[in-house]
Amino acid sequence: MKFEETFIKGAYILKPEIFGDSRGYFFESFKKEDFERNIGAVNFIQDNESKSSAGVLRGLHFQKGEYAQAKLVRVITGAVLDVIVDIRPESPTFGKHFSVRLTGDNKLQLFLPRGMAHGFVVLENDTVFSYKVDNFYSPENESGILYNDPSLSIDWQFAEPSLILSGKDKKLPLLSEL
Repeated sequence: MKFEETFIKGAYILKPEIFGDSRGYFFESFKKEDFERNIGAVNFIQDNESKSSAGVLRGLHFQKGEYAQAKLVRVITGAVLDVIVDIRPESPTFGKHFSVRLTGDNKLQLFLPRGMAHGFVVLENDTVFSYKVDNFYSPENESGILYNDPSLSIDWQFAEPSLILSGKDKKLPLLSEL
């Protein structure tokens, strides 16, 4: 596994070594020893999975305070444009975003440390998205940033009328309102 830090400190792209033959493929998606040697100690306590259709946008979400979550995200089948926004006030990249295309074919993963807002738009039907978290979900401490916040200028790669969002995600505040 190769670990490449993004321009947002603490956020990494993970590139697995894939072994394939006529039967299919094999790769290690997570190995604690390698992860800790390259990124640091993270105690993942839960795995989550979602399935979505093309055009579904989930995010930009985060947990506040002691309920903040680090995540290791990947796509099992299909494709997403995965986006993180640095919301750590002391960070030199505060308010900046990073995006990467994660697919079932490229097997890339994205690690985001605590202090990031996270979202993704689904690029293919029947996409299965999987992620590990290091803290439990707390509804009282859930928050987010509006997906089309003009200060972020995120290119979600879909015309806005064709995006499919939850009612909750359509009403999230702007970054400046947090």
